[in-house]
Amino acid sequence: MKKYLTTILFAIFLNFAFAQTEKIAHKIVADGFESSYNADNFDAIFSSFSAEMQNALPLNKTKEFLTGLKTQAGKITKRQFVKYEQSYASYKTNFEKALFVVNISVDNNSKINGLFVQPFKESDLPRLVRNATKLILPFKEEWTVTWGGDTKELNYHVESEAQKNAFDLLITNEKGNSYRTNGKTNEDYYAFGKELIAPCNGEVVLVVDGVKDNVPGKLNPIYVPGNTVILKTQNNEYLFFAHFKQHSIAVKQGQKIKQGQLLGLCGNSGNSSEAHLHFHIQNVEDMNAATGVKCYFDKIQVNRQAKSDYSPIKKDKIQNEKK
Repeated sequence: MKKYLTTILFAIFLNFAFAQTEKIAHKIVADGFESSYNADNFDAIFSSFSAEMQNALPLNKTKEFLTGLKTQAGKITKRQFVKYEQSYASYKTNFEKALFVVNISVDNNSKINGLFVQPFKESDLPRLVRNATKLILPFKEEWTVTWGGDTKELNYHVESEAQKNAFDLLITNEKGNSYRTNGKTNEDYYAFGKELIAPCNGEVVLVVDGVKDNVPGKLNPIYVPGNTVILKTQNNEYLFFAHFKQHSIAVKQGQKIKQGQLLGLCGNSGNSSEAHLHFHIQNVEDMNAATGVKCYFDKIQVNRQAKSDYSPIKKDKIQNEKK
């Protein structure tokens, strides 16, 4: 059965490419495939095939393949849309005992006319160079970029694959200080407790709350990002926000949100020495497998000058364009 675990002949290729957003027809079919597979209802999967697919992979061969896959890999525990390859929707699929890419093609009648399963490789991840989604800044006031840019001198994050295009952002006064008096308490920092907002419409795919805020100057290396929100855009970009104030996050996992909606309050949780926002974009949800994506903001003020499609760098003072 092993030969079936890496490839299945497919019946039909459609001759056009889809945009890199999961289509509802593919989602419905993929959800049904996953549900039937986990329930050992292989007859239902065969019934979801097109006539051409049933001819290419008769019922006995379908059951043989799926039984072999189940024996080797176990049930599906998580499925994540990655991209389209020709007519195929490609899913990074976690099984109990393995990680595969499951590719599913459907015809105009929402019948499966192509199925291909292969071991997952890093090259299967989407290659994003920059964000396609138009973004506003995730705050309302003027903030200062303490780390940002493409060189180590401008941005120490460049040495991290997932965070290489990250920003660290805080609020400073006219003297360049980020705190009002002596900086010994979180409340003394201008950024602490400030509202952080969604740069675009999207879906909340991860929320971590409950991590205590640090005493300024002391780090918490146990959970580096601290209180966290990850927002997935319609273009499959993953916006990563770190170091929220404890118990301040105002959104829930699975929630659909609008641009400008409150996410939570700026804090000093995780591997953070003072109240600030860490923000970056990555190509997948899991930071351990992600590649950082260059981030540009649509229309902002940079050092009191209007900029369009701009990626901030260290020492920039930035705020959203005033309407």
